[in-house]
Amino acid sequence: MVRSSTVTPQPSRQSLSALDKANFLLADVRDGMGPYLAIYLMVSLKWKPQDIGIAMSVMGITTVVMQTPAGILVDRTTRKKLFTILASSLMAVAALLTILLPSYPVIMGGQVLMGISAAWFTPAVAAITLGLVGHQALDARIGRNETFNHAGNVVAALLAGIIGYFLSSKGIFVLLALMSVLSSLSIWQIKSEEINDELARGSGEANESEASPWKSLLAKPSLLFFALACVLFHFANAAMLPLLGQRLSLKADAGGASLYMSACIIVAQVVMIPVSAWVGKKASSGRKRLLLIAFLVLPIRGVLYTLTSDEELLVCIQILDGVGAGIFGVLSILIVSDLTQGSGLFNTVQGAIATAVGLGASLSNAFAGFLLQRSNFQTVFLVLAAIALAALILVWLGVPETQKSSEKAQVA
Repeated sequence: MVRSSTVTPQPSRQSLSALDKANFLLADVRDGMGPYLAIYLMVSLKWKPQDIGIAMSVMGITTVVMQTPAGILVDRTTRKKLFTILASSLMAVAALLTILLPSYPVIMGGQVLMGISAAWFTPAVAAITLGLVGHQALDARIGRNETFNHAGNVVAALLAGIIGYFLSSKGIFVLLALMSVLSSLSIWQIKSEEINDELARGSGEANESEASPWKSLLAKPSLLFFALACVLFHFANAAMLPLLGQRLSLKADAGGASLYMSACIIVAQVVMIPVSAWVGKKASSGRKRLLLIAFLVLPIRGVLYTLTSDEELLVCIQILDGVGAGIFGVLSILIVSDLTQGSGLFNTVQGAIATAVGLGASLSNAFAGFLLQRSNFQTVFLVLAAIALAALILVWLGVPETQKSSEKAQVA
């Protein structure tokens, strides 16, 4: 019997604190430190841009293949904690293999392992959060999740920059492995009995559809438009930071390039901290106007990259990345929650949206590497900016307002 919509969750301080720590530690674990991989492959292993693009796309392609099945599994399993811990452990193994056996097949295999792990984290953390706090408190809680996640990225980037500059770029991957282990310990501290599995699926008093998840997904035009917008957004966005890292590495050695890359990440992540918290508070009054801001700053950012070669100014442009990503990180989960509430398909659809994100990101790196080898950085940035503009137009015309209620959530 479906009971989730009538339940008012009362999670313990221990579980909520553990969720905070997990989001903090999972920051770079979820992404596999991709931008640093580009620098490591280019400077330390002397790979060509096209091969770097392929290597960075392998993780994204694997994530695309595994993301929707991961979402379906999250909906069906009651062992979300266990699978999340296993995914973190797999990420740690892949990170260590990348530096211990740095051959072409091993690095590609490591990226496959990272892709499998990354596919699990987005729907699993969202499901655990929803299962702990419920729909009414989800806006504020997702904002809090993203705030801790971005704070973790700032700390990880600082450590990565210091390690890359003073020690070795290989040490950055050891850091990733350590964060993976610590995140597993935090997930374990969440009390399993406090995770309402019906709530975690997005179930409610409404009868769940008997149609397959795919049919239910295809029956929602607004969801399909949002998914397509996500593909274009991340196709335009994903390659920008790795490209910037490669551009900066032309003027510096491996240590200097890692330091500049850390500065780029830190600037963006510092901005994301207050932006995520702000969006968590403002999202209840409307999603679309905030989403349009996130999509607007991306083409502006791409054009600005072409107007200067000054390292300090390029780092400052990352402020726009912080604004866009900070808004998108919160709203992508909330919009899916809006569109799936009562269906029991929250994580399945969440996985499908993450598939769209991964598809755009993986194709972005391969496309950018291919285009860069045949043109220059300015051309690639302008092409990505044009794609970002198309994504903005699609959101404006095709994605409706999904917030149906003005009820204010209690902060969990």
